[in-house]
Amino acid sequence: MYVIIIFLFALATWCQGQQYYSKTGKVTFISDAPLEKIEAHNNSGYVVFDSGTGKIEWSVLIKGFQFVKALMQDHFNENYMESQKFPKGIFKGVVTNLKDINLQKDGEYTVNVKGELTLHGVTKPFSPVGHISIKGGVITATSNFDIVVEDYDIEVPKVVRDNIAKTVKVMVVADLQKLN
Repeated sequence: MYVIIIFLFALATWCQGQQYYSKTGKVTFISDAPLEKIEAHNNSGYVVFDSGTGKIEWSVLIKGFQFVKALMQDHFNENYMESQKFPKGIFKGVVTNLKDINLQKDGEYTVNVKGELTLHGVTKPFSPVGHISIKGGVITATSNFDIVVEDYDIEVPKVVRDNIAKTVKVMVVADLQKLN
């Protein structure tokens, strides 16, 4: 409920252009360490994009990540991400090359984004490169990037240090629809 209220508030404050959103944004991360490959998926990310201002925001509940092994999921939430204390990952930014994107025309566009990523209670500048694909009026936003675990004060105990990569690969994708 809390995420929905923030989502609606953000939409109400952005009034210059057409707003697009998704509440089924997909976030996948992969930790490919020497001893173990860990992969998790979350299919309930909230995304809001304002085509007039270029503002974009992603929000994902940390507890929403699903793992193959339940024990991995428990350790992720309790020991590493402390999801009770830090329940969400949030990116807030702006598309810096908005003039290069025509949302009314089918095509592929590279999107430069500048903003801040908040994970585990730590906020850092973050500027991922993304892509927007438009086909038959369907807008799909994607990005692939790396996150250095220690940059966000995520502690990994020595006993499992070789099981978790120092840098995790993250992939995001969302089909955006107009907010009427």
